[in-house]
Amino acid sequence: MMTHWPSPAKLNLFLYITGQRTDGYHSLQTLFQFLDYGDTIDIALRGDGEIRLLTPVEGVAHEDNLIVRAARLLMKVASESNRLPNGSGADISIDKRLPMGGGLGGGSSNAATVLVALNHLWQCGLSIDELAALGLTLGADVPVFVRGHAAFAEGVGEILTPVEPEEKWYLVAHPGVSIPTPMIFNDPDLPRNTPKRSIKTLLKCEFGNDCEVIARKRFSRG
Repeated sequence: MMTHWPSPAKLNLFLYITGQRTDGYHSLQTLFQFLDYGDTIDIALRGDGEIRLLTPVEGVAHEDNLIVRAARLLMKVASESNRLPNGSGADISIDKRLPMGGGLGGGSSNAATVLVALNHLWQCGLSIDELAALGLTLGADVPVFVRGHAAFAEGVGEILTPVEPEEKWYLVAHPGVSIPTPMIFNDPDLPRNTPKRSIKTLLKCEFGNDCEVIARKRFSRG
């Protein structure tokens, strides 16, 4: 039987980079809000232990696809802890609506949806905290999608505080370009020392995004 799972988009309502760590990652403060728009992931269980992605994403190698990586990671961890029923596998397909490189978290959302869905379908019994920890090994944005709630984030995005931001209508326009995250965060002109502030202060201030200046510099159309 095929089951259908939503894989929503997110917005960073603000994003400030407060430092760069010795491992190269950036410390930040950001506010995640989910949208009622996104991809849909369809999953049918298999009994032969195979993971098959039936709708490859253009430009992404099969083994690099976060959907496949998430499924295999859960399979490995659940198997090692004797929580994976014998023969557990899945056929996975995706109705891809979110653009790549648009900052909407499509790949991270897909990975989180697969972790949550297969944990349920395979009856592995991993907790949300365990799934979020697995998600962090796939990407800094995956844990917030696993938890599925608007949140204020610190660290590299994994230290989450649930919040209830005002519900608004958002106009999300696609400019026809893809902006790779590494390009933004490796740019020497990226602000990296924005002072840290409390959640209370940030929620009262006008929202901004330290990445915007780099996106405008590299992709401005005049």
